[in-house]
Amino acid sequence: MFKKLAPATQFILIASCCLLLLSFGLRASFGMFVKPISETYGWGRDIIAMSLAIQNLTWGVVAVFAGGLADRFGNVRVVVGATLIYAAGLFLSASADSPWLLNGTAGFLVGAGIAGTSFGIVMPAMARAVPPEYRQWALGLATAAGSLGQFIIVPLSQVLIDGTGWISALHILSIVSLLMMVLAIPLAPYSGANEVNEGILDQSIFQALVEAFACKSYNLLLLGFFVCGFQLAFITVHFPPYLSDLGFNASVGAWCIAIIGICNVVGAYCAGMWSKAKVKRNMLCIIYVLRGVAIFAFLVLPTSLLSAIIFSMVIGFLWLATVPPTSGLVAVMFGTRYMALLYGVVFLSHQLGSFVGVFLGGFFYEASDQFQVITQFCGQYLGIQSTGDANRYDLVWVLCIVLSFLSAAIHWPIKEKAVGRFAFKNT
Repeated sequence: MFKKLAPATQFILIASCCLLLLSFGLRASFGMFVKPISETYGWGRDIIAMSLAIQNLTWGVVAVFAGGLADRFGNVRVVVGATLIYAAGLFLSASADSPWLLNGTAGFLVGAGIAGTSFGIVMPAMARAVPPEYRQWALGLATAAGSLGQFIIVPLSQVLIDGTGWISALHILSIVSLLMMVLAIPLAPYSGANEVNEGILDQSIFQALVEAFACKSYNLLLLGFFVCGFQLAFITVHFPPYLSDLGFNASVGAWCIAIIGICNVVGAYCAGMWSKAKVKRNMLCIIYVLRGVAIFAFLVLPTSLLSAIIFSMVIGFLWLATVPPTSGLVAVMFGTRYMALLYGVVFLSHQLGSFVGVFLGGFFYEASDQFQVITQFCGQYLGIQSTGDANRYDLVWVLCIVLSFLSAAIHWPIKEKAVGRFAFKNT
């Protein structure tokens, strides 16, 4: 498909994918810093987990405003400003020697930076740059690019930590992040502000939001995406230290996150291709059911290096496979005029889930003594194989399984059709 596009469009897609590669790769590397920071300052994992939970929550909240600004004033201004904030957050977090400073740098600043450089800003521009029949393919390509960054940058971050120390590693990553400003330039012609009206009465931002929240399917999409955020953020942040607690070397956690990333390159790309022809709601139901089965199987089977790798591969194929059908549903329902804004609201729900997932992982780890009955239940009656300190995460793993099946049920009633003014235009 790529070869069928005009050279200018190809260039835009390449730049967009490289931008997402950096944005998501840098963000995914924070799981590698949990133990080094904890050991340096003698903090519990709940403190660092709170900072990363704030990062995810800030990402979601700011994404809504960033999407509105991009639709109104253009993508490039938003990406450039967000990149500077992102770089500052990475650089300053290296010297954050108190929990409050870590919350402000790795939490608030990095979260705000990610919001202005990630899917919600870049994907709508890509959707506008390609013909409608290529839209789902482009969304899958964008999602795959973010995962490729996870595969490339997470192991690189671990190499930097091992070779230069975690403080210098953060300084180096902050400099690398500045490349995103250059990669944003080709997106300029494809903001919502430049889009030709689709043949209907134009809407204000407020009208677009009212129309969206009046749609039952849109609200169900919000609820379902909460679960996706819960699972992904918990695994990204806590899976490496979980493996370390099981006795594996720190590099195993880094490579497992990288394996998730490279497998999701395939999973996300296929999700984009399939969601063009398949019912997007059905795809989402299947993805969440498979996630629940994969997590349960990993927990109850004997833990080994092979089982960790296989789990990483399976969960990787399902990792961001939810994004193309979810963003595609937003475009089907409401068009692309305010796609950055409306997808930003959906993504806020995702990040609320991320906040809860990361926070609960750290909270239950440190407070596991108060929940021994539940932990013992998970081990004895569910057959979870975690040993030592790793069983402190059992309760949150179980929540991930339960929420998988709940999310599948939530997505089932969604109707894949245009609504509101966009529906009137298509009648």
